[in-house]
Amino acid sequence: MTCTEPAYAKLNLTLDILGKRPDGYHDMRMVMQSVTLADEVSVELLPEPGLDITADLPFLPRGEGNIAGKAAAAFFRETGLPQRGLSVHIRKHIPVCAGMAGGSSDGAAVLRVLRRALAPEMSREDLEKIGGQVGSDVPYCIRGGTVLAEGRGEVLTDLPPLPPCHIVVCKPQFSVSTPELFAQVRVQRLRFHPRTEELRAALEQGDLEAAALRLYNVFEEVLPRRCAPVFEIKSRLLDLGAMAASMTGSGPSVFGIFRDEEPARAAAEVLGEQFPQTFFCRPAEKNV
Repeated sequence: MTCTEPAYAKLNLTLDILGKRPDGYHDMRMVMQSVTLADEVSVELLPEPGLDITADLPFLPRGEGNIAGKAAAAFFRETGLPQRGLSVHIRKHIPVCAGMAGGSSDGAAVLRVLRRALAPEMSREDLEKIGGQVGSDVPYCIRGGTVLAEGRGEVLTDLPPLPPCHIVVCKPQFSVSTPELFAQVRVQRLRFHPRTEELRAALEQGDLEAAALRLYNVFEEVLPRRCAPVFEIKSRLLDLGAMAASMTGSGPSVFGIFRDEEPARAAAEVLGEQFPQTFFCRPAEKNV
């Protein structure tokens, strides 16, 4: 039997870097939001051992070179369950190398399917711990919804959901190296930091406008000059009626929050003429 699981994209409503840790990672403080833009991950358990990972994008890694394969290997290793054969096919909708945790979300989808099929008694927290061994964004992607993520991203606190709204996401036609950006960050030199507690209060009050006005990503301060289109897209989203706009993750994708659907769809159409990877979506709820 094949189970198809949605793998929702992630946006950073805020992204703050607090400092570098002894283990080489950085301490982060981020408010994450999943959205309805999603990959489709089909998982089939097979009687014979083996791992087959395929995708509709031929350049994606196969087997354990793909984060979905790493997730499956971690699940069987940590649970001690007998190794099962697995066939996974990923139909991509989330842009690749976009700051939207597409690969991490695919891995999280595989973990959710394996838990339901083979270890239904496992708690979500234990599954998230397995996810943390696969990648920093995987625990959040297992959970989804609106979450405060701390540590290197694995310490999660549920937040009230982002009020109903419409979101336009636009990825310019280049990628950004996450290690390159981290190497440029000097925490003591950052001019601004997200007002995370104010955002949290706005979410608790269900105030969309106040929440939107607290969007901020410190990586925008250290983008190289070639990333100027990030700021062009932000400006155009605001001109087209977005309440606020920000880059997500290490970029280069930019998103804008709209109160009403019609201007959001119109903005997506306009931006899509120049940037083909432009998407209309909405906030997604937590994964079950």
